[in-house]
Amino acid sequence: MPTEKAPEMPGGKAAADKPLRADARRNRDRLVEVAASAFAEQGIDTPLEEIARRAGVGIGTLYRNFPTREHLVEIVYRREVEAVCAAAGELARQHPADVALEQWMQRFVDYIATKRGLSTSLRILITTNSTLFSDTSGRVSLALRGLVDAAVADGSIRGDVDSSDVLHALWGIYSAPDTKDWRDRSRRLVGLLMDGLRFGAAKGP
Repeated sequence: MPTEKAPEMPGGKAAADKPLRADARRNRDRLVEVAASAFAEQGIDTPLEEIARRAGVGIGTLYRNFPTREHLVEIVYRREVEAVCAAAGELARQHPADVALEQWMQRFVDYIATKRGLSTSLRILITTNSTLFSDTSGRVSLALRGLVDAAVADGSIRGDVDSSDVLHALWGIYSAPDTKDWRDRSRRLVGLLMDGLRFGAAKGP
């Protein structure tokens, strides 16, 4: 896919490096939020004009923040990694260990959906941005490990569970055919996976 570049804008890179005003920051955050949803729903070829329209800004605002489609993809991907990792800690504080694990895995389905939508551009970024994946690799597995270890420790899931096996099962969802009911089917699979993790647990049936 050819890289989409922004039209020439006054101010150039120096303008882009200036600290953002509060309203500009809100616009940028809204663009990233909308782009993540659009890419998950429609894939990487979602028109940037549609993303700008859904975010309630002009296309010039989008290009001032994200000079190319790949730049937007990178920011969306980093945001999704941050969000799914942060969710692990939030859920652990709010729920029993096994419930936190199950809800996080359901949140992981949304993360996978976005990553599937970004897959074409992510493959391009692998060759052009060597730090993107080194910066983010391992963070998701560490987040899951903490949740699994906590659930094993309190006896709410089986004691022989290894977090790497759980992650392997979750990534199996990623490779499933892209059908209209993929997300609903994936959520049901997470429920089945949790049933297996709970079966035979110290606190289980």
